[in-house]
Amino acid sequence: MKTVSLSGSLRENVGKKDAKKQRKEGRVPCVIYGGKEQKHFSLDQKDFKKIIFTPEIFIIKIELDGKTFETILQDIQYHPVTDIVLHADFLELVPGKAVTLAIPVQLEGTAPGVIKGGRLQLKLRKLRMKGLVEDMPEHVVLDISGLDIGNAIKVKEVPGEKLQFLDPANAVVVSVKAARGVSEEELAAEGEGGEEGETEAASEE
Repeated sequence: MKTVSLSGSLRENVGKKDAKKQRKEGRVPCVIYGGKEQKHFSLDQKDFKKIIFTPEIFIIKIELDGKTFETILQDIQYHPVTDIVLHADFLELVPGKAVTLAIPVQLEGTAPGVIKGGRLQLKLRKLRMKGLVEDMPEHVVLDISGLDIGNAIKVKEVPGEKLQFLDPANAVVVSVKAARGVSEEELAAEGEGGEEGETEAASEE
């Protein structure tokens, strides 16, 4: 998993008044929890561009007063109008302690059903997984080269040793559906007809 390093400033005062002051100065009130004690601090608003405008999941090393904490971004609050980051929660990574992450799904290969005219539908763009950080992948890579029209890959079929999937086992991650207004039988018939037509043409030659 990729790592990003950020430098924060400890907050001497914790409260709405101080938080408002921090935001006026272009900083975001934050907290680190999950370890021995919570740490209240602030980060520059610009620092968040590195970690929120991307589907990637990062281990975030936050330096506070000469000490470094390994964390993951657990929750973030935005202004309802401007989308400016108002507050962020970071979970401290403790050796041997499981964490819950939403890992992005990445597809590879070409689905035969799509070639026949079907529509590829990615139902779950991220999968919620629980386990040790060192066992977490950067992406959940799914091979769709075996998906015909009407086929799907469900959560229970996704490989992931040492990891616990938190989404329902029968939830569909990705599937190939018949195009709107066209039945699966019609698409299959077209495919077969094409093959027969090619064979007949070849015979005539």
